Amino acid sequence: MTDLELYFPVAQAIHILLHPHGEVVVHNLKTGKIAAIYNNFSKRKVGDESLIEELADYTKLPDVFPPYTKTNWDGRQLKSATATLRDKKGTPIGLLCINLDVSRWEDFRLLLTQWLSNQNQPEVLFKDDWREKINLYVSDYLKKEGTVLKALSKEKKQELIKALHREGAFRAKNAATYVADVLDLSRATIYNYLRTADEIA
Repeated sequence: MTDLELYFPVAQAIHILLHPHGEVVVHNLKTGKIAAIYNNFSKRKVGDESLIEELADYTKLPDVFPPYTKTNWDGRQLKSATATLRDKKGTPIGLLCINLDVSRWEDFRLLLTQWLSNQNQPEVLFKDDWREKINLYVSDYLKKEGTVLKALSKEKKQELIKALHREGAFRAKNAATYVADVLDLSRATIYNYLRTADEIA
């Protein structure tokens, strides 16, 4: 068994883990040809030219190349990573290339983007929806603070309530009860914060 063939089980293990989305190729730097290929979806085969640019000194190859993108023959986008394979003396003898088909994830990402993109709400439905307005304000506040609702401190909740008060959020009849439920506070606490805000104003 050659030094390069010792890496074949590693390539097979990666292929098994990523199947059917990953193709694993072992290139022989000495011959400039493909020595092994697993889950072949690039229409190449063992013995084909690697088509890797020849270098004067392979010893300068990095152990691992940064991830890069490729386009498969059928237009699918691939995310790839390559490691340099070395013999016992540390001399580069091959390249282990992992090609991951990310086209399905790209399709899913586009679908999620469409779902999560801001859509204009029908004014006839949301014109007087004070709950929706409170929800949006709280969401924007959390994004600005870089936190989540459960992590808000007592002081931050008080600050948020005062901000909602300035925006007129408590003009609705049951707004205080709703905000109390959202912030996990008692109505008495909400009213106390509002009273303080009025005194400061």
